[in-house]
Amino acid sequence: MVRTRFPRNVYRDGDEPDPRFSLANERTFLAWLRTSLALFAAAVALEALQLPIQPAWRLAAAAVFLILGLVAAAQAWIGWSSTERALRHNSPLPGLSIGGVIVIGVIVGAALVFIGSLV
Repeated sequence: MVRTRFPRNVYRDGDEPDPRFSLANERTFLAWLRTSLALFAAAVALEALQLPIQPAWRLAAAAVFLILGLVAAAQAWIGWSSTERALRHNSPLPGLSIGGVIVIGVIVGAALVFIGSLV
């Protein structure tokens, strides 16, 4: 009996790559998920803790971190699937897709927290 693997759009084409590369790709996926969880935790902490930050600035920063958490989770899935497809087809690996947005967003979120603590 042939087992089908999820997601089919990744595993239906190409050849099995060296398992070390697939496992490294999976570790990167998990690292993006940890980043996503950390961004969610930052958003929750800003709203749950009594921090000396002006409420509007705190809410804006929490919203930024919440959105970035969702973006990081999307990056985990998109990055994993596109890299796994590239490995299976022996083609060049994709570049950083959404990661730059997350870097800029973290800077914006941190700036909002900083400004909110000064006002």
